[in-house]
Amino acid sequence: MTLAEVVLSMMFVGLIAYGLFGGADFGGGIWDLLAGGTRRGARQRELIEHSIAPVWEANHVWLIFVLVVLWTAFPGAFAAVASTLYIPLTLAAFGMIARGSAFAFRKSVTTLGMRRFLGASFALSSLVTPFFLGAVVGGVASGRVPAGIAAGNVVTSWINPTSVLGGVLAVLACAYLAAVFLCGDAHRDGADDLADQFRLRALRTAGVTGLVGIVGLFVLRADAPRLFAGLTGRAAPVVALSVVAGVAALVLLAGRRYVPARAASALAVTAILVGWAVGQYPYLLVPELTIEEAAAGRASLVAMLVALVVGAVILVPALVYLYALFQRPTAEQPAPTAATRAVR
Repeated sequence: MTLAEVVLSMMFVGLIAYGLFGGADFGGGIWDLLAGGTRRGARQRELIEHSIAPVWEANHVWLIFVLVVLWTAFPGAFAAVASTLYIPLTLAAFGMIARGSAFAFRKSVTTLGMRRFLGASFALSSLVTPFFLGAVVGGVASGRVPAGIAAGNVVTSWINPTSVLGGVLAVLACAYLAAVFLCGDAHRDGADDLADQFRLRALRTAGVTGLVGIVGLFVLRADAPRLFAGLTGRAAPVVALSVVAGVAALVLLAGRRYVPARAASALAVTAILVGWAVGQYPYLLVPELTIEEAAAGRASLVAMLVALVVGAVILVPALVYLYALFQRPTAEQPAPTAATRAVR
């Protein structure tokens, strides 16, 4: 493995982490949108807020990490992606800003109308943002982002069958991950009725995702034949692992074994992302720019690798402790206050 591939692999680990943790974060907002009216959905929204409030800002660290590494270590690829796909990237950024602002401010407003407005902003932003991010991945994976500054079509690069497929799958994956994670959170806090509600949602979402994935194979064969060949060729074992892990997650969910179901679901999503990388290898931008061609000079790569290793020693244990701290039973961590419940 070359130095450029090592740095890219570390960046891809960050992308997987964002897909899992940030994806579940976005999915919580999607279920907030679908929870129902103010009274009927109150307990579901309380669970969602209680689950994501401690970590939602930390989850976006992974996205910043990916962008910084791509910008520094692979500047040509970063420039091409940012200049060709600036429309969906800008819309995704606006979605993140609107989502974060609404999530923070809706706790402090007192009028019902403003609470509903901010809640709707949070929920709708949680739905559209992963779609735009998935559309970006679809544009890159289908070869619609050529090397160079704004060398690709700024519209068709993300409004095309593969990008739409990527956006829809991103939304479904986020909703599925959130439902699985919320099952465990509800069960841990003794709300087994909520755990059953999200278990059914996870099973249904998994079914829809599977159907979309099957249809997506025909879409890729027609619209992105190079990616289709990679996924059904060298990446086939990884894709098969995703299917096996997905089926295992469904069995575990059906048996209400929520903790191992989380692990299996995470493995299924991770395998899909790895399958994309394996299917596209050795290109960073299909079919023009390989990993080695896109990489910065050796000095920059060495400095980046050192920074990544040092940063990982500091950051990873802190994030692990943060996630573990707020996965303790409710009796061991602060419960939502009466004031917090009152503004929902």
